[in-house]
Amino acid sequence: MTITPISPVLPISVPSVVAPPAGDDSTTMAGGVNFADVLGNSIARVQGVQDRADDLAVQAATGTLEDVHEYMVAATEASLTTQLTVAIRNKAVDAFNEIMRMQA
Repeated sequence: MTITPISPVLPISVPSVVAPPAGDDSTTMAGGVNFADVLGNSIARVQGVQDRADDLAVQAATGTLEDVHEYMVAATEASLTTQLTVAIRNKAVDAFNEIMRMQA
């Protein structure tokens, strides 16, 4: 049995947000990155993790996967990234609802 190294899990980094200069209507962050782009890239990463776990599940089911632990790690990573994404979404919805309850 050969032991293959597990690829490291890359952290998701979110650049700090600073207020735009007065009169600036742009939706970019401090590094000039659009928030929608950051959000889209993060969702794409989650989808990539899910796809990898799905591919390894098919390989495990067909018997072509040599190291089953690779699938277990990928499935756990996919589960955790999904849970994190749902938790972030829930917090964002809660924050939006709280803002909507504020009086003008």
